[in-house]
Amino acid sequence: MRAERYRLIAQDFATAIRDGTMPAGTRLPTHRELAAKYGVALATATKVYRELASTGLVVGERGRGTFVRDLSGFGGLDSRRLPIGARIADLSFNQPLAPGQDDQLRHALRELAAEGDLTSLLTQHPPGGRGADRATVAEYLRTVGVDAGRDDVLVTSGAQHALDAAIAGVVPAGRAIAVDALTYPGLKLIADTRRVELVPVGVTAAGTDVDDLDAVCRARAVAAIYLVPTLHNPLGFVLDDAARTRIVDIARRHDCLLIEDSTYAFLEPGAPPPLHTLAPERTFHVGSLSKNLATGLRFGYVVVPARQRDAVKRVLRASHWGTSSIVTALATRLLADGTVERLQARRRDDARRRQLVAARELTDLGYHAHPSAYWGWLTLPDDIRADIVAHRLADSGVLVSTGDAFAVAPNPPNALRIALANPPLAELDAVLRTIRGAVRLI
Repeated sequence: MRAERYRLIAQDFATAIRDGTMPAGTRLPTHRELAAKYGVALATATKVYRELASTGLVVGERGRGTFVRDLSGFGGLDSRRLPIGARIADLSFNQPLAPGQDDQLRHALRELAAEGDLTSLLTQHPPGGRGADRATVAEYLRTVGVDAGRDDVLVTSGAQHALDAAIAGVVPAGRAIAVDALTYPGLKLIADTRRVELVPVGVTAAGTDVDDLDAVCRARAVAAIYLVPTLHNPLGFVLDDAARTRIVDIARRHDCLLIEDSTYAFLEPGAPPPLHTLAPERTFHVGSLSKNLATGLRFGYVVVPARQRDAVKRVLRASHWGTSSIVTALATRLLADGTVERLQARRRDDARRRQLVAARELTDLGYHAHPSAYWGWLTLPDDIRADIVAHRLADSGVLVSTGDAFAVAPNPPNALRIALANPPLAELDAVLRTIRGAVRLI
């Protein structure tokens, strides 16, 4: 059977892209121009570009056109990418560590071995954690404004595990979650795996467009709303009191659950109260110790409303059963003895210092960030492609994230998310000047 016309045209473009005839960054004809050139309907031209986009060969940007993507693997969400040369710095992912944390860990492990009930570390923990461990997390949460009891808390292997368990437990496959049009990439992975639809909500300079959120919830049957209200990843905004109050009102009127990601919230202790404070009966408050303690420990938690607790526990039992007893013992010890609180204060100071460096080096290029965040957003000019900049930087040993990794809507922004936590502070200015050079050279 003869292939449909749009597929044949798409194959022509795909061949030209793959053999280099149409290099990365090439702007493709408009839909009308392509339709006229091939003598096809405008709808057929639209199908051509949809086909090319679905295979990852092109990317469309609202108001700017459709462009050939860089195929080297340094753009988008693929975490397997590696720089071609020696790695200088990884600015694609935050793994903050403080000097002396290795000694701190060594000391904590010695104490655990000397004082702990080692037999208990060899037994399997129940899904969601033991009561004493959940109580320790609940006590910590009260210091950051979340009034949760022991029974409200479930312990997980990091925030990603907590998000996955919450979504799998309460959002059936095929249902929708309303999310910011730019959001945490890990949520996109979960939605794809769990076959949940993400419905994009507009964002403004102040944060989530609450009017658009209300319109989405009126137009669609939305099961849940996912938000990062304090230090949004990647844009860095902090929702004000009025926005949080309106969001809770929308969730109640439309009977939506709220999933609140607080992974980075410790960096801005002056933020308004968490959504959980305003609506504990429908809010899943998710967090971890990855950014304030260490990413490698994989210790997280989710505060779950009573009605959904059994459903989330079932997912934890099916997917992971229980968390590592050794990691849990270590993490709860460091929570109880004040180590986490002390490290959070150091992280806050460190993040502010790094943002001062980033502002000095990048602000005139279109960089903006919250002064307490560990990352910033660099919007690129129309004639400079984010994926090409990412490739050039990788050739220099510097990894960054491109805007499409965070985009839920089909037209991603032409931008870079720059994580600041990993390089030594004394070397950060030199690394950021590498970014400056890569942007200026193109």
